[in-house]
Amino acid sequence: MTDQDNNRADNASDGGVRQRAIEAYDEARDSVAQAGRKANDAIDEAPLIALAGGLAVGAILAALLPRTESETRVLRPVGDKLTGTAKAAAAAAKDAGKSRLAELGLTREKGAETLRSIFEDASEAAKTSAQAALSGARERE
Repeated sequence: MTDQDNNRADNASDGGVRQRAIEAYDEARDSVAQAGRKANDAIDEAPLIALAGGLAVGAILAALLPRTESETRVLRPVGDKLTGTAKAAAAAAKDAGKSRLAELGLTREKGAETLRSIFEDASEAAKTSAQAALSGARERE
């Protein structure tokens, strides 16, 4: 083979590689466009789910990224205040719930007694049903 033949072969193979690269680019562009259309359709159909998904992704990214010193300095008082408020609200709700249950006469002991009674009654009902089924089966024989 001559140098001229080699150059022609190289050009032909370069053209094939170039064509494959162009086709791959076109396919990738079409796939991205289709994915964008699907995402827009999904957002149009269920915007709240899309919002929740976006918030979840944002929360994950925020958890993965390191916090800067300035963020810590600025946000620490806000976080401490929110934590204190949440603890106070939870304690108030717990106390109010306990108080209301006591007013209704629902204590821990009474609840345990009620559950025990329910389980005993359910067990008795199961035994009665089993005996009735057995009796019915024997009568058919």
